Amino acid sequence: MTEQRPPLPPFTRDTAIQKVRAAEDGWNGQNPTKVAQAYTPDTIWRNRAEFPVGRLEVIEFLTRKWQNEYEYRLIKELWAFEDTRIAVRFAYEWHDSDKNWFRSYGNENWEFAANGLMHRRHASINDLAISGSERKFYWPIGPRPVDHPGLSELGL
Repeated sequence: MTEQRPPLPPFTRDTAIQKVRAAEDGWNGQNPTKVAQAYTPDTIWRNRAEFPVGRLEVIEFLTRKWQNEYEYRLIKELWAFEDTRIAVRFAYEWHDSDKNWFRSYGNENWEFAANGLMHRRHASINDLAISGSERKFYWPIGPRPVDHPGLSELGL
């Protein structure tokens, strides 16, 4: 049986928003193996200065990432879409092992295979040091509650 991850391209505004929220929820779950299943087996990434290729390298990358980014909470927002591509902007908050807090801002460009799995992911990310009192993402670890404001509502 062929893997599928609905919604499938070509995307409408509604299905693109569904895809973005599914990605956000998956990443907030912080399970590298589960997250990697949303990508094609031969997925190609650029994340900052790292270039993982294939699910195994994605799992290794995400494992390292979440071992160093404590109390990780992410919000993604649709920026644009067309046919098999989606562009998002995002922000996530986390702290390092010394309890220094950061808000990381970024943009991602995604390209999907016909089966709805992401084949390409290109991410550009910048980190901003923040104080604990500047945090805006306070939900329990895991998916963002449906009633929690998004990036636009938070002025980010």
